[in-house]
Amino acid sequence: MARRPNKKKWEDLSPRRRATVIAVGAAQLALKVVAWRDLAKRPREQVKGPKAAWFVATLVNPGGPILYYVFGRRRTTTIAPTHR
Repeated sequence: MARRPNKKKWEDLSPRRRATVIAVGAAQLALKVVAWRDLAKRPREQVKGPKAAWFVATLVNPGGPILYYVFGRRRTTTIAPTHR
C-alpha cells in the first residue's frame, strides 16, 4: 500500500500540532470514560435504547459520547437536594 503524499509522520509535526493532537485525544478519552461511567450507573429505564448499543457507539464513533448525552439519556424527574 502506498503512503499518501500529504500524510505526515509524528516526527514531521510541529510541537504545537503534537500538543493539539494529544489534547484532543485526551479530551476524547475523557468524554468516553465519563459516558461509560454514566451508562454503567444509569438504570436501563433512563437510557433511550439498549445500553450495549450506546456503549458501542461511544467506543467506535468519536462523537458518540456527545450523542449519548444529547440523545441517549432520558430526563430524570427527581431533583437532587442542594447542600449548603
